[in-house]
Amino acid sequence: MQPQLEPTSAIHLNSLQAVTESWFEYPVRAQPHHTDYAGTVWHGSYIVWLEEARVECLRSLGIEFADLVALGCDLPVVDLSIRYHRPLRMGMAAIVKARMTQMEGVRINWDYQIHSPDRQELYVTAQVALVAVDREKGKIMGQLPPAVKDALARLMPPEG
Repeated sequence: MQPQLEPTSAIHLNSLQAVTESWFEYPVRAQPHHTDYAGTVWHGSYIVWLEEARVECLRSLGIEFADLVALGCDLPVVDLSIRYHRPLRMGMAAIVKARMTQMEGVRINWDYQIHSPDRQELYVTAQVALVAVDREKGKIMGQLPPAVKDALARLMPPEG
């Protein structure tokens, strides 16, 4: 029997760890559909895992992506940098670590690491930049909706 991902309700409990360590952790397992014909994880699968981790991190703070849409706000990726250090293979487990590093107006920057559960192997490092877009107008927002800005502020690392 394969280990299962924690239910969403358990993720909220882990958000305390994410706040104290500045990283949100999201477990993944390389399934057959994540891999190429040779059983190596396809490069695009890592990007999907980054987004899943980001969405679950936001959910842990009470920000549902559906709620952002209802507010007329979208957060598309405008910049992505990814470094592949070592490949994952079918059946392997990994931890996607995500943290928001900066919020400048409507631009939100995130850092990521994907590593083995024992933290001994680093598979991927990445940086992603998002911007808040008004879904109706299709234009970059002048400012984040206050509820979103307040929730995201809780993800910011302490000034030091």
